[in-house]
Amino acid sequence: MLDPKFLEEISAKMSALMAQSPVKDFEKNARALVSGAFARLDLVTREEFDIQAEVLARACARLKELETRVEALEKARGEP
Repeated sequence: MLDPKFLEEISAKMSALMAQSPVKDFEKNARALVSGAFARLDLVTREEFDIQAEVLARACARLKELETRVEALEKARGEP
């Protein structure tokens, strides 16, 4: 069976090699590119979206209440 300390040493060495390799630079550059693209798209966070969806739902509910009141007032006045 392999010694856990030996596996940790190999893992540390592999991490060090990956940090020095061009793969790490590519990953960093790809992240920067994607972040820049998302910034230009003017996206919102999920939290902001959920808040606005809740505000819209409340506005729609209020609109339905007001429409019902207008209909009741129109009937009371005898308007079609």
